[in-house]
Amino acid sequence: MGRPRWRLRVTAGCAALSWVLFAVTLAVPDWIEAVLRVNPDQGSGSLEWAIAGVLFAAAVGLSGITRREWRRLQPGGVG
Repeated sequence: MGRPRWRLRVTAGCAALSWVLFAVTLAVPDWIEAVLRVNPDQGSGSLEWAIAGVLFAAAVGLSGITRREWRRLQPGGVG
């Protein structure tokens, strides 16, 4: 029973991190350049939009996996 709970915690944590980074990227798109000290898109913002899209897709996907794991661990859950 420990392994499925571990899997649930990891997917939930990764989903939460993806949602937070997605929100931060939308609110403060220049954080990427500030942290990495590079400007690969020369200020056009295209990289930030691409990263936001990837983070959104990851957050949605990981949230779905987390939900499936949660339901599977519930008594009478679908396996």
